[in-house]
Amino acid sequence: MVLDSIDSLQQGLDRQGYVSDRALATVVYLAHALQKPLLLEGEPGVGKTELAVVLARLLDTELIRLQCYEGLDAPAALYEWNYPKQLLTIRMMESTARGAAEPAPEIFSREFLIERPLLAAIGGAGSKPPVLLIDELDRADEEFEAFLLEFLGDFQISIPEVGTIKAVQPPLVVLTSNRTRDVHDALKRRCLYHWIDLPEFDKELAIVRARVPEAGESLARQVTAFMGRIRDGDLLKRPGVSETLDWARALLVMGATGLDPETVDSTLGCIFKYQEDLQRFKEQEFNSAEAKAAFIAACAGVELD
Repeated sequence: MVLDSIDSLQQGLDRQGYVSDRALATVVYLAHALQKPLLLEGEPGVGKTELAVVLARLLDTELIRLQCYEGLDAPAALYEWNYPKQLLTIRMMESTARGAAEPAPEIFSREFLIERPLLAAIGGAGSKPPVLLIDELDRADEEFEAFLLEFLGDFQISIPEVGTIKAVQPPLVVLTSNRTRDVHDALKRRCLYHWIDLPEFDKELAIVRARVPEAGESLARQVTAFMGRIRDGDLLKRPGVSETLDWARALLVMGATGLDPETVDSTLGCIFKYQEDLQRFKEQEFNSAEAKAAFIAACAGVELD
């Protein structure tokens, strides 16, 4: 099985096109073995969400995703009562003649619950425990974290009218955060932790090779070098690996086999997501034909005369 060892897990991730290092594979292995949630932090676009997607595919199990946002509350994440079904049941009870000894159905029972992601993850509907992705936790309000503490600590949910529902097979929980705010210590104590940084050249090149193999070696190297040089600049938002892959695919659509000033100029929107960053790059690095040629040559490892 892919989770029998750290090596087999890392090899399985590689087969799925997810290039991981030993440290990441180790913390994923331990999260599964210890049945602990895994909190992943890092800049946007470094592969935090993609890891959960790949793990679900690798384990051949369901991926349940809770996308966090400001104002997210417990009913949207845990459960809701099926009020129309409850009301219909009450009306049927009123319109149906019942014997005095016939018990009325309990409308506040699990039968009348609408499962939201957290309850669905421990509901045990599937034959295999799912992968639960709680994505961009830092976007939710701090109060929402309190709702997660019982769930993350014991894989259970307390419903006043029903009681405590505990997972028979705890899900593999992956939480992600872009660190726009700090996650509370109480939540962090319940998780294993890993920071995913922007990759070095060799790792990013391996990612491009794995995810966009049709790019070819020359274009993959030039794209990777270009992105690395850009990240060294003073940017509001450094482009992540997702932007690298998007740009490589865009260049293929444009019919490029290597970088040239005109193609790069017309596809910079795949890389920069802030006008200020785009403008700064053009003013500092792409401000003349000579500067463009020198920048691209450096990415290709060519020295200009």
